[in-house]
Amino acid sequence: MKWVTRANANVDRVACPWLIKRFVDPDAEFLFVAPDAVMATAERDGAIPYDVPNVELGHVDGRCSFESIIRKYQLTDPALTEIARIVHGADVAEDVRVTPQSAGLSAIARGFALLHGDADHDKIRLETPMYDALYAWCQSRVS
Repeated sequence: MKWVTRANANVDRVACPWLIKRFVDPDAEFLFVAPDAVMATAERDGAIPYDVPNVELGHVDGRCSFESIIRKYQLTDPALTEIARIVHGADVAEDVRVTPQSAGLSAIARGFALLHGDADHDKIRLETPMYDALYAWCQSRVS
């Protein structure tokens, strides 16, 4: 399946591909396009839009996109619930204090964005081990 979002990915738009590949669609393909091209790309390519306004897998009812994906696909792993809180705080500036880890994740994710700019697939490749490690840490906390 194809998934599409805005180019120049940051916190949520990198965390979501990690979540999708690990727990929803291991063969997922991600497209990063200009913000005004997301919906046309979704329609043309049959891609699922995420982390853009007015879509099911975006910021809805106080959730970030990562949390919307967890809800949509009924992912009930307690470690995912924990990592979702961290991602939410890292992505939603006014909620950065929701967990002690959120500010650190925000700084690291934004650092990757500064280093790699529009190289979104590189950011996913480079940040995936970080999300794997964070997930392992969350698993240890909830077990």
